[in-house]
Amino acid sequence: MTGRPAISRVAAADRTTRRRYRRGRRLAGGIAGATLGVALLIWTLLPIYNMVLISLDDEGHEFTGSLWPPDPSFDSFRVIWTQDHWYLEHFWHQFGNSIFVGVATTVLTVVIGSLASFAIGRMQLRRGQLIGDAALLTYMLPTAILIIPYVHIMHAYGLSDSLWAVIAAYVAFATPYAVLILHQYGKLLPMELDECAKIDGASPVQIYLRIYLPLMTPALVAVGVYALLLAWNDYLYQFMLLSSTRNMTVAAAIDQFFDSDEAPWNYMMAVALVYSLPPIAIYVALRRFTSFDRVHT
Repeated sequence: MTGRPAISRVAAADRTTRRRYRRGRRLAGGIAGATLGVALLIWTLLPIYNMVLISLDDEGHEFTGSLWPPDPSFDSFRVIWTQDHWYLEHFWHQFGNSIFVGVATTVLTVVIGSLASFAIGRMQLRRGQLIGDAALLTYMLPTAILIIPYVHIMHAYGLSDSLWAVIAAYVAFATPYAVLILHQYGKLLPMELDECAKIDGASPVQIYLRIYLPLMTPALVAVGVYALLLAWNDYLYQFMLLSSTRNMTVAAAIDQFFDSDEAPWNYMMAVALVYSLPPIAIYVALRRFTSFDRVHT
């Protein structure tokens, strides 16, 4: 009889040890995850912090050499606002060009991608899946390889120094990815919705506008943000296709700062900070539309 209490005490001690071990592992994992997260956050924010330091430096030095400027100044942002610099004479017009290119690329990519994914997935287009897969083959070639022939083609069509030439390139690059994402997301929508709508006499256009698009909102927002960032951050195609100052975007025009012997780094960093605000604002505004629960409501 005396053996059973001893065994029970040993088992209880063993369970306690295991619980402590599991708590210790969870604590160690949490500490390691938090440390890694903080390190990645610092690694990500450090360049932005350096941009802020340089933009607040009156002298426009490339490196400030201090954690905070001894005499911070917002003069570089004032110069941007008033365009009081020969490289910034058309800044706000070029900023408007960037917005136009980004918005046009986003709208066209979403419209073309949603129509293509609707035809492939919901209308049961013959060999539609093959068409969608074939579109992805365009990513086998880097976009930089296509720039020279594309410039020649645009020159032949009279679209040199045209914003629409840049927009056409970005839409062509973003649409295959949009079709893939929208087609895969559309598989989550039950086909019974379309069948019920057809019984009620809805046409394919009505199904697309009243059922497909509202339920596809999270995927459409994700695809739209991708297309916007593609057009907003690219430099190569804008630099090669846009030559006049009035038609340049900010991404292409900022290269002009390096034409002088001493580049005004404070103005460049201030321009970069201002240029980064629209994508951030759009992401914050559209964030509430990216909830997956919309599919189930």
